[in-house]
Amino acid sequence: MNFEYTALSVDIAEDILPLSAVLHQRGLLHRIYEENGRQVLKVSDQALVEEVNSLYSAWRSGQIKIELVAKQRQGSLQSHLQWRNAPATLVLVLLSIVGFGVVYFPAPTQWMAQLTFTPFVISAGQIQFYQSSGEYWRLITPVFLHFGWLHIVFNSLWLWELGAKVERVMGSLDMILLFFAIAFVSNLAQYAFGGPSVFGGMSGVVYGLLGFSWVGPLLQPRWQIQPPRGIMIFMVGWLVLCLFGIVEVLGFGAVANAAHVGGLLVGAILGAAFALLSRMSVARD
Repeated sequence: MNFEYTALSVDIAEDILPLSAVLHQRGLLHRIYEENGRQVLKVSDQALVEEVNSLYSAWRSGQIKIELVAKQRQGSLQSHLQWRNAPATLVLVLLSIVGFGVVYFPAPTQWMAQLTFTPFVISAGQIQFYQSSGEYWRLITPVFLHFGWLHIVFNSLWLWELGAKVERVMGSLDMILLFFAIAFVSNLAQYAFGGPSVFGGMSGVVYGLLGFSWVGPLLQPRWQIQPPRGIMIFMVGWLVLCLFGIVEVLGFGAVANAAHVGGLLVGAILGAAFALLSRMSVARD
C-alpha cells in the first residue's frame, strides 16, 4: 500500500501520537515520516486528507479531547504504532532471525556458506576458503548470520531500539539505504582486518545506527533520536571491552571488532551528512 497523499505537516517537536492513535482506531491507515525537519502524516487515499485535517483542527482547537483516549492505552498503542511505522527495521529483525535459524538449527552447511563474506567448503573436517566472482550479495548477507541465542537476542533488541527511531525520522527508503551502506562498510572492514573467516551478526549495523543516532541530532536538533547517556556509555564501554579481548576471555566467543568500529564510524559520518542535508533543506524552505 502506497501512502503518497500528505494529509498533515507539523513541527517535529509536536506530539501527534494521540491523533495517530485515534486515526488507527477509526481504521484510517496512515504513516508518519520526517521530511525537511517536519513530521508529515500521509494517507493512501486522497479522500482521507480532508477527514484527517478536520480531526486535527478539532483536536487543536479543543473541540474534542482525543488525548484522553491515548492515555488509556498509551503503552500498547505506542508499541503498536512503532511496529507499523518501522516496517524496514522489522524486516531486518526478521531476516536476522532467519539467518540465526540457518546457523543454529540443523541445515546443510552449504546454506550458511552461501551467505558468508568468503565462500567455503568443509574438507576433511577443515574449513577451506576459496575465491568467487559475481556473488555481490556476500557484501551484505553476513550481517544476517547469528551464532547463538545471546547473539541474536542482543542484536535484535538493539536493532529495533535504534533502528525504529531512525526510520521514524528518515523514512523507510532512507533507512534501507542506510542499512546497506553500514552493512557494506562493516563487513568490508572485518574482512580487511581479519582476512577470510566465518563472521557475521548485525552488531556492526547496530553500532552504525548508534553512531548515526549520536551525531545526527547534534547537527539537526529536530531529530529526537539520540540515545540516553547511559546507553551510550554502555555501548561504547562494551566496544572497548571487545577491543581489548576481555569479552573473549570471559567466554563470549570471537568478536568482529573491525565490523563494530567500521560500523560506528560510517554511521557517525552518515549521521552528520544526513543532518546537514536536512538543515540545508529546511533553510531553503
